Amino acid sequence: MEKIRWGILATGWIADQLAEAITSQRDAECLAVGSRSQASADAFGEKWHIPRRYPTYEALAADPDVDVIYIATPHNLHYENMKLCLNAGKHVLCEKPLTVNAAQAKECLELAKEKGLFLMEAMWMKFIPAVQQMQKWVADGRIGTVRLVQANFAFNIPFDPHGRLYDPELAGGALLDMGIYTSTLAHLVLGKPDSILSAANLGETGVDELNTAIWQYADGTQAVLTSTQRLERPCDAFITGTDGYIKLHSNFWHSRKLTLKQRGQAKEVVQIPYDGNGYGYQVREVHDCLRAGKLESAVVPHADTLEIMTLLDEMRGQWGLVYPEE
Repeated sequence: MEKIRWGILATGWIADQLAEAITSQRDAECLAVGSRSQASADAFGEKWHIPRRYPTYEALAADPDVDVIYIATPHNLHYENMKLCLNAGKHVLCEKPLTVNAAQAKECLELAKEKGLFLMEAMWMKFIPAVQQMQKWVADGRIGTVRLVQANFAFNIPFDPHGRLYDPELAGGALLDMGIYTSTLAHLVLGKPDSILSAANLGETGVDELNTAIWQYADGTQAVLTSTQRLERPCDAFITGTDGYIKLHSNFWHSRKLTLKQRGQAKEVVQIPYDGNGYGYQVREVHDCLRAGKLESAVVPHADTLEIMTLLDEMRGQWGLVYPEE
C-alpha cells in the first residue's frame, strides 16, 4: 500500500504527539516539518527522523510531495495556517479548535470544499474507544433517555501573562483549550441546545480563567459544563439517563475506564485501553477518508465542527469576551 505522506506545521508539544502517532502507522510517512526557524525544524526532524525540514510554514506548504499537513500552532494562527495549506493544495488535519470563531471556521470549511480537499478538526476524543463505547451504551438504551450531561475540565496552571493559556493575543483562556472538549462531549450526546446560560471569570490578562455553562433543551434536558485553568479537580464526565448513568473517568476526553450504573443493578466498571498515545485513531481516519475520496469525516463532520464553534461564540458573547483579531 502506498504511504500517505505527512507534513507537520509547528514543533510544539502537540506536534510531538502527532509525530509519534503518524510514525506508528505502517501506511504513513512523516516526510516534512515546517517551523519558524531552521534550528527548530532541524531539532524536531532529528527527534522524529523527518527528512525534510523547513524554516517557514510557506516552504512546507509548497512541498509538492506532501499529501496532508497537520497544523499544530496556537489557536489564533489556525485560520491563516489552514488557508495557506489549502491554497497550496494540501489536505489538512487541524488541531482543535478549528479556528477561534464560527466565521473563520465557515470560511475555511468552504475553502476546503471549493478546492476539493479534505479538512478535519483534530478532535481525537471522538475516536477514543471508551468514548465510542459510551455512545453505544447510550444508543442501545442502557441508561434510558439521557437527561443530563456533566463534564469538567479543570487544571491549575501557573499564571504566566506571556504563556499560551493566559495571553489574549494567542486567544488564550479555558474555553478554546478545555471547554472545546466539554462542549463537544455534550454536543456528541445531546446535539445543539435550545438555549445557553453561561458565565466566566475573566482574569488579569482578560482571558477566561473559569467558565461554566448550562445548555438547556426544549424537553428539559440539560448539560452542565465547566472548564478552568485556575482550579484542579477530577476531570470526569457523567451521562445520566432515566434508567442509570455512565461515568467517563478522568481524564474523560481520553478515558480508559467507564462505569455503567443501571437502575436496580450493581455498578459495572470496564477498562477500555487505547492504542499508543491515543492520537493514532484520527490519523487512521484521515487515511481512510483520503483513500475513499472523502472531503470530510463522518466522525468529525464539518457541520458539527461549525455548530460547536457557533455555540462557543454564543457563550463568549454572554461574557463580553472578544479576541484581538476579531
